[in-house]
Amino acid sequence: MLVQDLLHNSTERFPAKVALICDGHRLTYAQIEEQANRVATGLLALGVQRGDRVGVWLPNSVETVVAIFAILKAGATFVVVNPTTKPGKLAYILNNCAASGLFAPARRGEQMTNLFDAAPSTHFAILCGKGAAELSRRASLSPGGEGRGEGEAPPPNRRAACGEHGQVVGFPQLLDAHPLTRPPCPTIDVDLACLIYTSGSTGEPKGVMSTHANVVFAASSIIQYLENIPEDIVINVLPLSFDYGLYQLLMVFKFGGTLVLERSFAYPAAVLQRIEQERVTGFPGVPTLFAILVQMDLSRFDLLSLRYLTNTAAALPVEHIRRLQGAFPWARLYSMYGLTECKRTLYLPPEELDRRPGSVGIAIPGTEVWIEDEAGARLGPGEVGELVVRGSHVMQGYWGAPDATAKRYRPGRYPAERILYTGDLFKTDEEGFLYFIARKDDIIKSQGEKVAPKEVESVLYQLPGVVEAAVVGVPDELLGQAIKAFIVRGDGHHLTEKDVLRHCAAHLEDFMVPRHVEFRDSLPKTSSGKIRAAALRE
Repeated sequence: MLVQDLLHNSTERFPAKVALICDGHRLTYAQIEEQANRVATGLLALGVQRGDRVGVWLPNSVETVVAIFAILKAGATFVVVNPTTKPGKLAYILNNCAASGLFAPARRGEQMTNLFDAAPSTHFAILCGKGAAELSRRASLSPGGEGRGEGEAPPPNRRAACGEHGQVVGFPQLLDAHPLTRPPCPTIDVDLACLIYTSGSTGEPKGVMSTHANVVFAASSIIQYLENIPEDIVINVLPLSFDYGLYQLLMVFKFGGTLVLERSFAYPAAVLQRIEQERVTGFPGVPTLFAILVQMDLSRFDLLSLRYLTNTAAALPVEHIRRLQGAFPWARLYSMYGLTECKRTLYLPPEELDRRPGSVGIAIPGTEVWIEDEAGARLGPGEVGELVVRGSHVMQGYWGAPDATAKRYRPGRYPAERILYTGDLFKTDEEGFLYFIARKDDIIKSQGEKVAPKEVESVLYQLPGVVEAAVVGVPDELLGQAIKAFIVRGDGHHLTEKDVLRHCAAHLEDFMVPRHVEFRDSLPKTSSGKIRAAALRE
């Protein structure tokens, strides 16, 4: 099965069903299929070939959803880039994967000439949103351009419309100029479906290569344990450039549900109102989102339609799990762990939450995990080592980075098989449930002892008034590294450094008690909502 088949199959089963609710639009499966077919034909006319990479630099929108499936239908590989990414970093990504084109917001249209110069392989841009048609018309009539009549298909040559720079086309032009028939596609399931760029803790972003088979397997496994059905309505406030957000789209289209696509969680009350209005059944989030949610008065909203909530990106603090259980006693809460290099890895069955709230669970269906020490020996219960992952969701490696790929993806049990070394430290209990300890690089070495930041953070979250907390190691001549805590206080709370240190001293070993406490209004985060520990060390 190919990723675009997720849309094809649901269109055949539920052509008139609302598949996507976004920006005031309600599109059926048949309408999305039609638009994707038209845009795919337009991409082929622009010269897109099998295996080409095409960027999508857009916010969550109808155009983003259509672009993803159109790129796949054209036999190409989609590369969704966070819309807040600055042009310099965008150019790096486009150059790194030699992208042939880009879907971009109309408001960025004036930057296209500079972007074409910075990314020579990128020969066309498709502008989306308000003003797209007018901006592309002006570009097509610019000096060196040939000009086209209204509704006329853009020429296939790579440098036609903007001289030596590149071709600019409006999204509406593609919809108007091409037939709705599905274009032939030679793709097979071992071809790349997408590149998802991840920065990790340091270094330039790396493109994780995902085949159609990888993506379909991961989506199917997650759907299995979430027990999704066509009647499910899932709200997504996470960017589609974040694999957790992207898979909400892919999973919903696979099981034939409805996706309510929001731009962000910037206005929590509006999102909760949308959940109430649309009778949403599934709500995926991240710890920073749930940290906001547990501080709110939820009694104003009718949220009884929610069947489940899911969390990943980072482990939920145990205190937040308890608060969420109290706020949504009728819903199932899934605590999960994953990383872009294999999508999802672990999930905790909701019935286990009360018994082991600190665990992130067991391997997702159809996969295998274990823990190794640095010598490669498998470890038993209670022993801390690196998590290793085996399964069809293990991606192909990093685009154009063989050394980084070889470090993370290593030989497996069978010839040509590769397994994933996550770089994350875990331990298991006697029944095989896994517990995240820390990123290998984040372990703090203080007074000759190793300290896992998460252990200190979990204690901090138990202190009333702590909304967010992060712990890092900072250089110290005497200790090697001193533990420093960064805390965001809730409204109306007046915690002091003494309050924090007294609480930690009562619940932690002496060498784990922070030496420094800093209060902030907010903590630096990635576009996917993870707290950026590296930025706190600077």
